[in-house]
Amino acid sequence: MGQGMRLLECPQCEEKSLFDEWVIRRDGSPTQAGRPADFKLWGCLACGQPQLWSEPVDSDDSNEPRRLWPQVTALAPGIPASIAREMVEARACFDANLYTAAAVMVRRTLEGMCIEQGTQKKALFQALQEFRDNGKIEGRLFDWAQALRVLGNQGAHFSKESVSREDAADALSLA
Repeated sequence: MGQGMRLLECPQCEEKSLFDEWVIRRDGSPTQAGRPADFKLWGCLACGQPQLWSEPVDSDDSNEPRRLWPQVTALAPGIPASIAREMVEARACFDANLYTAAAVMVRRTLEGMCIEQGTQKKALFQALQEFRDNGKIEGRLFDWAQALRVLGNQGAHFSKESVSREDAADALSLA
């Protein structure tokens, strides 16, 4: 791999891609850890999505390079890619202050989970009841899932009330 190239995980492409170094700037001010850092902007060669990284300039290898933007929320291993994609989009909506859209995406995540788990019920309400009745989820988790479903419905159907930031944040945490 040539100088100025790096293999990074691209949130846009959802896979490892080759990135080209676009800009290198040296900022002499200390970082939060009290060390100066290089800030590097990398551009995905596949889709053009940029990433901003802070890289330490001293020889202390305990201070690893760190992605500053875009921030990617880590999900638990083993989550199917289709479900993870919905959750990532829900988070992106929240980060863009699109709280109603975030609630709808959380509901889609919940619906996708039901499909991945093999429900035969088309309606989300019935699918969640099936999971509770079959012992796949317990009572409190069922209640939380129903609350996410109701909030997602509020977002999906036109009304005079939009989804609040706090409700969207809670929905993301519960999901």
